[in-house]
Amino acid sequence: MPSVRYDPEGRELSALFGVFDDFKGKSVLEIGCGGGRLTWRYADRAARVTAIDPDASSISRAKQTRPPGFEHVQLVNEALEDFVGRTTEKFDIAILAWSL
Repeated sequence: MPSVRYDPEGRELSALFGVFDDFKGKSVLEIGCGGGRLTWRYADRAARVTAIDPDASSISRAKQTRPPGFEHVQLVNEALEDFVGRTTEKFDIAILAWSL
């Protein structure tokens, strides 16, 4: 079976950066981060990232693939409705990709 290639032409990132042209100094909430497929591609531009996913194995995979220098990314194993119910954090940007 061939391996899956995510966004080989870079269209997803182009669209993301086209909408949110400046991540510098911003706090980001990524809803449904999975294993960090998108997270590690934009997080170096943000001041702080909270990436949530209800699937424990996905969060574990994201933690295992965390690149060096990405300590400002908090990976949370929690569903959005639970996270929203307990947090008082404010975010500048919210990202929801491939989560529906």
